[in-house]
Amino acid sequence: MASPEEQLKTMLANIPEKTGKTLDEWKALIGASGLRKHGQIMSLLKGEHGVGHGFANLITAKTLETGEETDLVEAQYGGAKAGLRPIHDLIVAYAKTLGEDVDIVPKKASVSLRRAKQFALITPATKTRIDLGLALKGEDAQGRLETYNAMCSHRVRLETAEDFDDEVKGWMRTAYDRAG
Repeated sequence: MASPEEQLKTMLANIPEKTGKTLDEWKALIGASGLRKHGQIMSLLKGEHGVGHGFANLITAKTLETGEETDLVEAQYGGAKAGLRPIHDLIVAYAKTLGEDVDIVPKKASVSLRRAKQFALITPATKTRIDLGLALKGEDAQGRLETYNAMCSHRVRLETAEDFDDEVKGWMRTAYDRAG
C-alpha cells in the first residue's frame, strides 16, 4: 500500500489528466476569481468546472497554501510543545469533516477555526496542554467544559489525543453549527 506522501504525489501528477488543467492553470483561474475561502473555491471547482471532490479539495488546498500558515503552526509546535502537534492535527482533521465552509486560520499563537464566524480556537497553552476554545455562549460550564474568555466562551483542556473524545467533538459540532 502506498504511503500518504506517495498517494499525494500520484494525485498531484494526475491533476492534468483527471481535471483537464495543470495545477498552475487552476491556481491562475482561482486567483482570477478573487475567491479566498475553501468552501467557495470548492464550489467553483465542483459546480462550474465539474472537478471531483478529491481533486477539488487538493487543488483548493494547494492554491491556499502560502507557506506562511504552515510556518505559523510549525512555530507554535516547535521545541518543548512538539508533543502537542498530534492533538492539534486531530482537531484540525475533525474540523474539516464538519463542513466545506470551515476556514483554518493560523495566527502567531493559535489557530482559529471559522465558519461565518469563529467557532473554535486551538492554543498550545503550555508544554503539556492545548486549550480548545469553543464559542458556546449560553452553555453551562460543567466538568471538562470550563468558562474561558470573550473570544470563546468555553474551553476544554487537552493533554492527550484521547482527551479529544466524542464529548469534545460534540461540543465542537455544536459550536460549528451555531457559527453558521
